[in-house]
Amino acid sequence: MKVIIVGGGVMGLSIAWELRRDRTIEVIVLEKSIPGAEASSAAAGMLAPQFECDKPGPMLDLCLLSRMQWPKFARELEEQSQVPVHYLPSGGLQIAFTDDENSALQAKVDWHQAVNLRSEYVTGAELRELEPALNTDAVSAAHFPDDHQVQPRALIRALAVAAQKSGVEFRSGNVRGLLERNDKVFGVDLDGERLEGDLVILAAGAWSGLVTGAQVDPARVKPVRGQMLELQLRAPRFTRLLKSANGYLVPRADGAVIAGSTMEMAGFDKNVTVEGLTKLLRASTQLVPSLASAPVTSHWSGLRPWTDDQLPFLGEGPRPGLLLATGHFRNGILLAPITARVLGQLVRGEKTTLDLRAYRYARPSP
Repeated sequence: MKVIIVGGGVMGLSIAWELRRDRTIEVIVLEKSIPGAEASSAAAGMLAPQFECDKPGPMLDLCLLSRMQWPKFARELEEQSQVPVHYLPSGGLQIAFTDDENSALQAKVDWHQAVNLRSEYVTGAELRELEPALNTDAVSAAHFPDDHQVQPRALIRALAVAAQKSGVEFRSGNVRGLLERNDKVFGVDLDGERLEGDLVILAAGAWSGLVTGAQVDPARVKPVRGQMLELQLRAPRFTRLLKSANGYLVPRADGAVIAGSTMEMAGFDKNVTVEGLTKLLRASTQLVPSLASAPVTSHWSGLRPWTDDQLPFLGEGPRPGLLLATGHFRNGILLAPITARVLGQLVRGEKTTLDLRAYRYARPSP
């Protein structure tokens, strides 16, 4: 069997690596530049479903399943690639600064505990003991010890190496469209060259709706710009992921701090703006005031694939012969292991780990 994957970000690479566990499956990954050059490398690397999900449902279910797989996924990836991905079980604190935020945070801890997620409401001296560098204006926090992190750029390097070692073929170029015969997709047009296969997997992130012939509505997978910046400290001042209503901070072991992220419907414009960076800096110093003296070492933006119901598209696409793995929005890094697993199961004709009906492309739009 030959599988062609359109997109060489974290989704495409993870699926390719998973598929090559079966050496009878030939895999070709198509990417317009270098693997992971877009949203995957621009991400912060939070593995934080308890930060991200505001209620129980299919998104939380998917994220929790993937979070459970991350330790094994990281270990096996490092073993095969010999590239460290810096998976770190750091835990996280979601911070409240106002009475309304505090009430919402208490309610969030309550429902997390009701569904058996580790979550603790903390205030006062207990909060300062967890993270002394936090702003003293913080009213309270929800402590999520199971929300972790990984370094996305290291992850992409490791996935590319592991995929290549396992026999994945990489091709660069522009996909002009999908090839179809008798209304079934059987390959792609890559800069005029016809590449034929048994299945095509579309994992092109925010660009998925632009692939001619896929029949993925661009209105259902839209780019959302996220601006980011990096600060550099001599030594870490806090160890946990920190999140407020205005932004988040991801501390690295080497003293770097990633601050994010804006959410802007700006089309495919990747410019970094004064307004965006100003918001990030304000959010950063609100959480940890001492960051005001930290040098800004880098800034960038990425385009994340948004869907209106904020659920990814996984599984059968609009056309026979086409599978989808897109629309993960800002949880792409987190959802890489479970996406690779279920797409691999579909390709091999196995029963999937979870029911994919909630994530199918044919679901009603909200």
